[in-house]
Amino acid sequence: MSTVDGFLHGLALAAQPLNLLYCLIGALVGTLIGVLPGVGPVATIAMLLPLTFYLEPLQALIMLAGIFYGAQYGGSTTAILVNLPGENSSVVTCLDGYQMARKGREGPALAIAALASLFAGIFATFFIVLMAPPLAGFVLAFGATEYFSLMVLGLIAAIVLASGSVLKALGMITLGLLLSMVGTDVNSGALRFTLGLPQLMDGIDFVPLAMGIFAVSEVIRNLESPEPRETLKTRFRDLWPTREDFRRSWKPALRGSTLGSILGLLPGGGAMLSSFAAYSVEKRLSPNGHLFGQGAVEGVAAPESANNAGAQTSFVPLLTLGIPGNAVIALMAGAIMIHGVQPGPQVMTNNPELFWGVIASMIIGNFMLVVINLPMLPLWVRLLSIPYRLFYPAILVFCCIGVYTINYAVFDVVMLLVFGLFGYILYKFRFEPAPLLLAFVLGPLMEENFRRTMMLSFGDPLIFIQRPISATLLGLAVILIAVIALPSLRKRRQETFAEAG
Repeated sequence: MSTVDGFLHGLALAAQPLNLLYCLIGALVGTLIGVLPGVGPVATIAMLLPLTFYLEPLQALIMLAGIFYGAQYGGSTTAILVNLPGENSSVVTCLDGYQMARKGREGPALAIAALASLFAGIFATFFIVLMAPPLAGFVLAFGATEYFSLMVLGLIAAIVLASGSVLKALGMITLGLLLSMVGTDVNSGALRFTLGLPQLMDGIDFVPLAMGIFAVSEVIRNLESPEPRETLKTRFRDLWPTREDFRRSWKPALRGSTLGSILGLLPGGGAMLSSFAAYSVEKRLSPNGHLFGQGAVEGVAAPESANNAGAQTSFVPLLTLGIPGNAVIALMAGAIMIHGVQPGPQVMTNNPELFWGVIASMIIGNFMLVVINLPMLPLWVRLLSIPYRLFYPAILVFCCIGVYTINYAVFDVVMLLVFGLFGYILYKFRFEPAPLLLAFVLGPLMEENFRRTMMLSFGDPLIFIQRPISATLLGLAVILIAVIALPSLRKRRQETFAEAG
């Protein structure tokens, strides 16, 4: 079917009552976890993975996608009112949003954040509609050799764009690949890295690993150092922005949407990278750049539009290339693989309902989020007064029940706790766990395509540079490594992530 027909078909699917319900649930949960600092979409989606077993693939992905981009909306609320970002991508919004709130303009700041996100959501959706079909058609020409090289490039890009040390990110990639090899070798039947445990014969389950590293470790981290916060006394009488606010915001929102849509395509990119980049660009281009950090409305519109656009377009690498670009998308890849759907270009041809239904649901979800966020702002503010210690026992119980109900095995609960402690140790030593999860998801696919290539070439590794597309992809990977090795760029990268932290 054509692009227009596919999108209209997806819109009809997304508008079905049950799909609308799951879209609303995703938007509500996403806003909630965005408002509450210390939870985040990664931990929430990890906790909800067991629930997706009982849903249709389209329903599951619509709900998880709503949580992801809904968290970008909710994160702006605490960033503006409390000066504490509920989501990492909302860090930049604190700079000017909180200053606007201190001047009594919290209403216009929140409204601009919501409307900029709505515009970015619509912009990014049509960007996906235009970009995804030709990209998927191009990738259909790929063989096993090209797929392996593409995954190598994706992992190298994830290392380059990961915060912190490059060596630590490389270590996480290596560890993720090793963990993905645990279990029975499908070719020889030999057991690998099972430590003599029969429960590991089928490999490490994705769900306890993801929930442990992101959800349980997040609970331990927040219990260790609870952050005191003081909410501004807010009045929402003058919620609607002035004409001057709109005049100063529409160009930053447009530039932020464009930049976020492009950066969201990069492995390791997504919402956080987009928001920081949009703020930096806008500070240089805006005639009011000297007012940034003092309550400039442009400093709210640009990052809020960019993070929502980046969150949505980060689905493109998953649905067209089969490569998750960040930790949240890796979790979603695991969710649809649980249902037997292999991410990649075949999704558009073999499962067009899934592809177009998810894309079209983003339009509906963004309109839902504006309705959810603006009228319900007093409720979200009131939630900020609830002590976090009341949430954490429920989170841990939910994690344990969710993991246990997958295989009804106590061993899975033990693995959950082991990976939770491991994730906490990674945090203490400043290792970013996202590259590990990406490598864990891609590891089996890389091994399969590597072995298939070696069989077809009779063991000749030169085939990877003899095929033009494969050689180009590996060449780009080498260039990325060489670029990050340059002292000046490495120093600039470290300064950028230090500022982001």
